[in-house]
Parts: sequence; C-alpha cells; structure tokens
Amino acid sequence: MVKFGATSAEVQVNYGVIVFPGSNCERDAVHVLTQVMGQRADLVWHEMTDLSAFDCLVLPGGFAHGDYLRAGAIARFSPVMESVRRFAADGGLVLGICNGFQVLVEAGMLPGAMLQNASLRFVCRWVHLRVDSLATPFTAGLSESSVLRLPVAHHEGSYFLDPPTLAELEAHGQIVVRYCDERGVLAPEANPNGSTGSVAGVCNLSGNVFGLMPHPERCAEPLLGGTDGRLIFESVERWAAERGARIGAAPARNPLVPS
Repeated sequence: MVKFGATSAEVQVNYGVIVFPGSNCERDAVHVLTQVMGQRADLVWHEMTDLSAFDCLVLPGGFAHGDYLRAGAIARFSPVMESVRRFAADGGLVLGICNGFQVLVEAGMLPGAMLQNASLRFVCRWVHLRVDSLATPFTAGLSESSVLRLPVAHHEGSYFLDPPTLAELEAHGQIVVRYCDERGVLAPEANPNGSTGSVAGVCNLSGNVFGLMPHPERCAEPLLGGTDGRLIFESVERWAAERGARIGAAPARNPLVPS
C-alpha cells in the first residue's frame, strides 16, 4: 500500500497492463506500478476480454502488431479493445502511453490523428510538459500550470487536430498536457514532433481516458534521471483515495464535473 502526500487513507488500485504483439514497455509499467508505487499490476494479453478485476488499464508503449499500416491501426481490432471500450464507458480509468495513445486514437476512444514527426525522424529526448487540466484522475494531484519533465521516444507522434476540433477540446478542458520549455512557455523549439497546438496528451469528454506521447513510467525513479512521471500515478491514487478504498467501489461519474 502507498500513501499519496498528505492523504491519510491507504488505497489499493488494481492495474491491468494490456500487452499486444509488439508491445515493449509493458514490464517497465508493471515494475513502476508494483515496485515503485506499491500497487497491484497484471499483464493482460490482447486476446483477453474479461477486465472486471481492474480499476485502471494501461496501454503501454511499443509497436503493437508491428505498427503496420499505421501505429495502432491493427491493434484497434484486437479482442481486448471492445472490452476496453466497455470498461471506459462504465467509468473505468484508461491510460495510453505513446503507442498506447496511438491505439486509443485509432480505436476512436480519443479524438484526433497521429502523423509522422515533422522531422520525419525518430525522436528520443527529454521534454517539458505544461499541465493544462487538473480535472482528470491522472492530474488531480498536480498544481495548475505545473511543468513536468518526461522523456519521449517515437516516430509517429505528431498529434493532429483541425482548428474546430482543437477549439472544441480546449473549450471542454480535454487538452491535458502541452509541450513547453522549462518555464512553461509554449515554443516551437520545445515541440519535439510538430503536434498541433503543442498538444502532448488529451482526454475523452468524461476525463477517464487519457493518452499522452511522453513516458511517465520511464521517469518514476531517480536512477532513471527523473521522478516526475510518478506524479501521474500518484494522482490516480489520490483520486481513488477520495472515492473509497478501490476505484471500482465507487459509482461511475464524470471526472470533469465537480462532485
């Protein structure tokens, strides 16, 4: 069990980490969730359809089904994805990291589209993220305009939205994190892939499905050069603690609507 900051109640969050053929960050995620955060995490093969044991699903990074056609284009048809859709519709939390974000976009669970990086090259570097929304379970423990330092590693990470859709997401608070400099200022040189509006991560309208290109599981321990990533997992624990011992024990609600 792990305590979040000043939260006095202990909380157990049961994570399911989806594994597609070609995933390569699933064990990194399990390590952080269990050994660093002290939670329970089980690997879930892409053919599994019973997700009732979990409170939060993580779609990890990698190259699902080889990323043939487009990143995530084949993974959207894996048997588990229909169950992921139902899980989210019932209020369960879903976190897509890098390739997991791409899968959620291809599956229509998050808006937008993924293009190749503006440089047409694979990008692997540390970036800064400005937190633009606290109204999700994944950012509930952060401060307004917090700046996080996380790593990215992708070739097809340029998030695209047309202007009307971008305006709609901004109006509904669905843009969760944006690429920025260390001061929190949006700047072209701070955008590693040419994403529209410097968007690095978005959520669905209900706020319980969140996808981002940077890797929080790769910077949750000092040994790896940073710990800002664990703040996202701590936020989930805080959100869960405020709603009971387990997320599943609370009725489904819209995280973007105040209680």
